[in-house]
Amino acid sequence: MALSSTLRVLIALLAAFAIAASASAGAASAAKKSKSAQRPPVAAAKAKTTKKSAAVAKKTAASKGAVAGKRGKQVAVRKRQVELPAVVIPVADARAVSHDAAGIAREFDRWLDGVEGSSDVAGLAAAIIKDDKVLLERGIGYADANTRERISGDTVFRLASLSKAFAATLAGILVERNQLHWDTRVADVLPAFMLNDVASAQKLTVRDILSHRVGLPHNTYDNLLEQDEPYQVLVGRLSEVPLTCPVGDCYGYQNIAFSLIGDVTYAATGDFYYHQVEKRIFHPLGMNTATYGREALEGSKSWARPHHRFGANGWAPFAPKENYYHVAPAAGVNASIRDMEQWLIAQMGGRPNVLSPQLLETLHKPLVETAREKRASPWRRGRLFDAQYALGWRIYDYAGTTLVFHAGAVQGYRAIIAFLPKYRFGAVMMWNCESAVPMGLMPMLIDRYLGLPEVNWAGIDHGDSPDLAGGSD
Repeated sequence: MALSSTLRVLIALLAAFAIAASASAGAASAAKKSKSAQRPPVAAAKAKTTKKSAAVAKKTAASKGAVAGKRGKQVAVRKRQVELPAVVIPVADARAVSHDAAGIAREFDRWLDGVEGSSDVAGLAAAIIKDDKVLLERGIGYADANTRERISGDTVFRLASLSKAFAATLAGILVERNQLHWDTRVADVLPAFMLNDVASAQKLTVRDILSHRVGLPHNTYDNLLEQDEPYQVLVGRLSEVPLTCPVGDCYGYQNIAFSLIGDVTYAATGDFYYHQVEKRIFHPLGMNTATYGREALEGSKSWARPHHRFGANGWAPFAPKENYYHVAPAAGVNASIRDMEQWLIAQMGGRPNVLSPQLLETLHKPLVETAREKRASPWRRGRLFDAQYALGWRIYDYAGTTLVFHAGAVQGYRAIIAFLPKYRFGAVMMWNCESAVPMGLMPMLIDRYLGLPEVNWAGIDHGDSPDLAGGSD
């Protein structure tokens, strides 16, 4: 019998707490072992543990609570001191990597059956790619729960921060055309631009913008953007914010400052940023339903409305907000799953006539450490040796294998894309509600392909596959 929604949520909370504590202890244990025996050189060079994290893992206690049984029975969990077993991040063995990507896609399809049979998402579109071939394209749920319009391959979603990779890729194309340079100083093309430190403002480059090394605090002025303050006003006020580090020295995720690349593009080309993306990326790749902006989204033949919870198991659509469309390079793209299949194929090297191998190598080269990412969720704590940011992409050392990754979120929409460049295997998912379940499906897929120990990071019912987590993310 399938677990009830309440039971899965409660189990998820307990499992996430246990995995987090275990991963901290595992990281400390792994650091004491031989580097050559436990980790590849890149991971070994980046591995860091603290006495505090190890202490937390050792002192973790089980919480007192109640878990709803299959028939609604409340089972008490006794409060007791426990010593959780250390969890060592596994290292992927090339010999264990699957030779049956199509079979894994079919298994993932069955996982989607479970999600579709639940109330975990309003609607979702997913695709899996291997060596330029689409192994799976599927939509589940509704583009509009009121009209019962179903998700299709051409249903357009908001990509949120997956848009950042388009901005970086466009910049790279302009660099190849000698219209821009990675070391172009923003002050040289935007003389009015200022930071709190004048010398730092003079040093800021295109590369710094696209790798979030502006020196500003994380998400500067996003709160005001969400209150519909205009981008032009907010970017002008960046000069009021004290820097947390010199330009180029540290990572601080941005949406306002990142979108300076749109102004730089206009200065370099004399054309609007979104026109350049359409001309250089959307059209050459055959991304026929990809657009920018709210008006274009709502003008799409089929588009996924954002949804919020309605009742115990239902979803209700609402009007999409305009605010993050004001920062188009950071969060302005709309696209269907068929569009994103072409984008993923190109990013994995399948369209060298549009995105050259040299450009992809530059885009995916790690530039700045993002240590916080290694602790951002149970699957990251259980799989990542290292996390860095490149140009519009996150680069993870996932169990000893490079994973190129990004996630996106705006109100009512979520999206995630990830691929293993070594194996040219990847996937993309987009959904029109604020559910965490699909986010856990991605590491489950990557684990399955790499032959890693199976963990039910999403907390779904998926047939006879063993649930080594004992719960969910």
